[in-house]
Amino acid sequence: MRTSRTKAFLSSGVVLVVLIATAGLAAAHHSFTAFNMTDEKSVTGVVNRVEWTNPHIWIWIDVPDAKGATYGFEGMSPNFLERRGWTRTTLKAGDKITVSYRPLRDGKNGGMWMTGKMETGKILTGGGGRDGQ
Repeated sequence: MRTSRTKAFLSSGVVLVVLIATAGLAAAHHSFTAFNMTDEKSVTGVVNRVEWTNPHIWIWIDVPDAKGATYGFEGMSPNFLERRGWTRTTLKAGDKITVSYRPLRDGKNGGMWMTGKMETGKILTGGGGRDGQ
């Protein structure tokens, strides 16, 4: 028969294991290891589509080059961006934009969105600032 002290100890152990497991998942979710954080590149293209999804939005840009490449950029969460003035329609398919980004380490086209400059001159920051703020 287990004592209340033993039950409390086992319960504490279970809680500790759950906390450690979820902390690892949170750290992996917020990891920047996929991106070269010491480099910044830019491309100009036309928005193909915007995936306004959690946990992060994705913006796909068609870049006219010899290969006709599509670049994918990971942005912040919709909630984070909405609090900074973005909406689902801030960027639309067909919008021309120049994107500054942290490139993917694996060399694929795209990376982490830093800023975007629209044809109108409006700057969209990775943090989603209003009118470049």
